[in-house]
Amino acid sequence: MHDLNLLHIVLIFFVAINVVTFIIYGIDKWKAMRAQWRIPEATLLMLALLGGSIGALLGMRVWHHKTLHKKFRFGVPAIMIIQLALVCYFLI
Repeated sequence: MHDLNLLHIVLIFFVAINVVTFIIYGIDKWKAMRAQWRIPEATLLMLALLGGSIGALLGMRVWHHKTLHKKFRFGVPAIMIIQLALVCYFLI
């Protein structure tokens, strides 16, 4: 029973961090187009590292944001692959 509760909490966190990351990437793009104060790149990458890599990748694609920066273009997919590998490892 406790494993099911933990899985439920992890799933809620995973969905939430990806939705938040996607929205933050959109906000940063909106601010960039208006020459306003920006969200630091370290924050954007940290959100991906904390489990929001799918939201970051979707944000990059949908908002066309940070797609020319190598650390995002290659880093975010690498983070996602590592995270997916870890999920597979722990589920098997």
